[in-house]
Amino acid sequence: MLNVIAKRAGVAVATVLGASIFSFFLLRKLPGDPARLIGGELADPATIEKLRESMGLGDALPLQFWNYLSDVSRGDFGFSFSTGQPVTTLVRTRLPATMELGVAGVVTALTLAIVFGALAVYRRKRGADLALRTSSSLAMGSPPFWLALIAILLLSVKLGIFPGPEGRLSPHIAPPPGFTGFYTIDALMAGQFRTFLDAAWHLVLPAFMIAVGPFAFLSRLFRSQLRNTLREPFITVARSRGVSRRSVFLRHAVPNSLLSLVAATSMLFAELMTGSVLVERVFGWPGVGSLTVDAILQKDFSVVQGVILLSAVLYVSVSFVADVIYVAVDPRLRAGVS
Repeated sequence: MLNVIAKRAGVAVATVLGASIFSFFLLRKLPGDPARLIGGELADPATIEKLRESMGLGDALPLQFWNYLSDVSRGDFGFSFSTGQPVTTLVRTRLPATMELGVAGVVTALTLAIVFGALAVYRRKRGADLALRTSSSLAMGSPPFWLALIAILLLSVKLGIFPGPEGRLSPHIAPPPGFTGFYTIDALMAGQFRTFLDAAWHLVLPAFMIAVGPFAFLSRLFRSQLRNTLREPFITVARSRGVSRRSVFLRHAVPNSLLSLVAATSMLFAELMTGSVLVERVFGWPGVGSLTVDAILQKDFSVVQGVILLSAVLYVSVSFVADVIYVAVDPRLRAGVS
């Protein structure tokens, strides 16, 4: 098991380093000059050149990258060219909103996938199975930001059921005390139930929108694994001993099929945490996604690099933990059997 963990750790370090190299050189090849954006259109060339020198943009790219790695190794991710704030401060203030949305999306997708996948297999009716496969196919082919726009037009503008793209809370409600950064949890901890209900209601629609794609994938994966599990010999043995079909299904088939969702859910969680950029933009959600869009438009290298590095670290960390859990709970992997 230690060998497996060492290999996964090596792959994780290589992935983070590759992501930092790719983002660093790609961003500097994009058109535009951050110094010009900061100095403004009326700044003279001498002022722009001084800004470029102060920002380290006049050095050769390999030297810039070495300086960047040296700063990152000390925990210094630089400062935002547009706001002047440290990148760590900007990301730290936006990350809880993205994490809350990502957790809600993963829980929604996983719950719906397990429930509908289990119903489709247990009922053994062609209609239920066809409905699941059709809905998952439509979900996989629908862009989340497009669904978000449609949902806002229908459910917010036309029907007024859900709030519009106004962020995490209604304008007239103050944020709860910041214990965790999750408004729903913080509001409960502070006893502010009105704030909790408002925060939860603002969370429902964007969470469902980013859960659509993961639900399609997880439901198909769980349905397929559940059907395979029901063909295993231990299921036949349990049925031959007089155990009811419902008990065999709920106590044996479903738990054994959930193992396949561990790695898939971990990957989707990391993806939702870092890939909900457009959904955050549509709903006015003040998370890392919105911060990334603003930074890209302003050619704010430091912020974009910090977000990409954070995404890579988060992705490989979740993947690493999932691999370790998978190896720990599956004796075949501990024995070296793939």
